Amino acid sequence: MAKAFFRLQKFLRRTQFLLFFLTAAYLMAGSLLLLQRTRLVIQQGSRGTPANQALPVLDEMTKIGIVDPRTLQSSRPAPRLLVGMDALQEPALDWQHSPHWLTSRNSELRQLRRRWFHHFTSDQEPLQTAGLKAMKHTTEHKGTYMGCFIHDSRERTLKGAVFYDLRKMTVAHCQDACAERAYSYAGLAYGAECYCGNTLPAAASKPEECNSECKGEKGSVCGGVNRLSVYRVEELRAGVKRRRNVIYRGCFRAPENLTDTFPASLIQPNLTVEMCSEFCSKKEFPLAVILGQECYCGYPTGRFPLRDSADRQRCSWSCNTSNTAEGKYCLVYQTPVQDTRCTDRKFLSTKSKVFVALSSFPGAGNTWARHLIEHATGYYTGSYYFDGALYNKGFKGEKDHWRSRRTICVKTHESGKTEIEMFDSAILLIRNPYKSLMAEFNRKYAGHLGYATDRNWKSKEWPDFVNSYASWWASHVLEWLKYGKRLLIVHYEDLKQSLIPKLKEMVEFLNVTVTEDRLLCVENNRDGNFKRSGAKQKNFEPFTQEMKDLINRYILTVDEALRGRNFSGLPREYVPR
Repeated sequence: MAKAFFRLQKFLRRTQFLLFFLTAAYLMAGSLLLLQRTRLVIQQGSRGTPANQALPVLDEMTKIGIVDPRTLQSSRPAPRLLVGMDALQEPALDWQHSPHWLTSRNSELRQLRRRWFHHFTSDQEPLQTAGLKAMKHTTEHKGTYMGCFIHDSRERTLKGAVFYDLRKMTVAHCQDACAERAYSYAGLAYGAECYCGNTLPAAASKPEECNSECKGEKGSVCGGVNRLSVYRVEELRAGVKRRRNVIYRGCFRAPENLTDTFPASLIQPNLTVEMCSEFCSKKEFPLAVILGQECYCGYPTGRFPLRDSADRQRCSWSCNTSNTAEGKYCLVYQTPVQDTRCTDRKFLSTKSKVFVALSSFPGAGNTWARHLIEHATGYYTGSYYFDGALYNKGFKGEKDHWRSRRTICVKTHESGKTEIEMFDSAILLIRNPYKSLMAEFNRKYAGHLGYATDRNWKSKEWPDFVNSYASWWASHVLEWLKYGKRLLIVHYEDLKQSLIPKLKEMVEFLNVTVTEDRLLCVENNRDGNFKRSGAKQKNFEPFTQEMKDLINRYILTVDEALRGRNFSGLPREYVPR
């Protein structure tokens, strides 16, 4: 008995010593970490903040003059994730091209799930009224502060361009962005949202209700909850160009009753595109319509849906004639003013009973499809991952937990059995693998809106990328066909070519009812923030014959699998080259 007691006493003494040692080591590690963080803050503070930070704006394609919409590329790739082929059992695929590291798909994907960056995702609490005295209403741009106004997201007064920067928004950024597009007023709300327009809001609010600090500038007011801090934009500094982006939409048959269809009009001798666009922009309409010496402003509607465009020569021939056997034709241009009939979005008020996935291979246009769905339904879409860049551009569902069921659908690139069976139904978005691979490779090396360099394409990374990702493109579709419970197959090319019919199918699948005007508004805002910047190589062919042979085998396999499940096969342009 004494021997056993002695052993117990010895063990307890050792335990006390061990606990003491671990506590001391923990305190030392904490002290070192604190010192390191303090040093980092001091170093960052000594560098200062650039005074002329550029604002990431939604309209990356703004230039002087007129842009043909055929030159605009609508889709943007989704974030890259590593997915393996281990669950695929299709014998037609050539697995010698699938590297072993892809089998670790699920563990790597889990590492890419939501990362809650507190400095990024935590909502800024409204500032106390006592602190408003320290707020600044003057910035480097020297714009005149007009006051605090009520902001209604559904019936916006500032109906021009809209920008989001949920991390770096400042008063100067918003003023510069609006001034470069020749707007008269710049308004800020929620500390991170910027609105441009030419008409001062009518409903003023109490000054203390604009109490949200700018996300990128401490001590400055950027509106509040449903409140706008409005500035009158001064003339641009010398050397800074205004970017009035006017997009040519096409030649269309004019409606029978022009005055009933278009709310504003102007008759001007020697009318030019610039005159009409400027007139409609100041009236805050997204469309400028030219018929001879007549200028009309309005929206796409059921009477004027902007479908079935005609040859431009028909507009030129009928401009100076009052009537023709086939009616009048008019030239249509998109002004910088945003169509706001479909820009209001929110989370679902009650949890969705059906858990819907928006699934695609990376580079297949998932982000663009989310843009369309959000504007068509008025509800945010969620994401299986957290992409700060997308959240920063207004995809607020990125911040919401993917299983909250507060979003209309959830973006995912998952293709494992367990991950697929978590969803009740899914919209499966498929894109030509040649285009998808190039889009994802561009995203990997140049981000969402850039192009990979020649050096990237000519490196050994490109062949390895094709060998690995081509098989993933096939396995992603095959596994969703195998394990998906209820699927709607949407081909990216069909959505791009026939936007409204395909979007109607998607909205009906999501069990949401929308109006025709809202769909036309979506079509009017179809491009969103999805134009890559930089020079794009013409007639660029990065695929070798060996790569084509590999991809073509996967195309035939997927086409056969789709037809086997009574879906339509892949579009013709997927057919092996």
